[in-house]
Amino acid sequence: MSDDLVEKTKATGALYFKDVGGEKPFELWRAFDAALGKDLSLFITGKLYAREKISHPTRQLVTIAVLTVLLRPEELKLHIQAALNVGCTPKEIAEVIFQTFTYGGIPTVNTALKVLREVLLEKGQWPIDE
Repeated sequence: MSDDLVEKTKATGALYFKDVGGEKPFELWRAFDAALGKDLSLFITGKLYAREKISHPTRQLVTIAVLTVLLRPEELKLHIQAALNVGCTPKEIAEVIFQTFTYGGIPTVNTALKVLREVLLEKGQWPIDE
């Protein structure tokens, strides 16, 4: 493993997950298998999320759309926080969630909007200014 990959993983993790509350996936993985947790973190954060083929905000908006349609509110909360950290606005995030209606249905949109509101309340950014 290269020092470059470790540094890239740390830098990308800090960018995405600074000030993120609750248990982060890496912490959960590490609690069960430290070596595998490290390998997963190096790959997901250091290789996949650090790729520069698309911007960090675009990557997070895509992730939010997928997690909305898959109805994964815990993971969605983490990535809404990450999206805000990389510069996505609450209105952009809400628009992406609304866009998933056609593919995921209104119950998934409602769940995702509740998660977004929860994150914005925690950050003192609710209600969204018009």
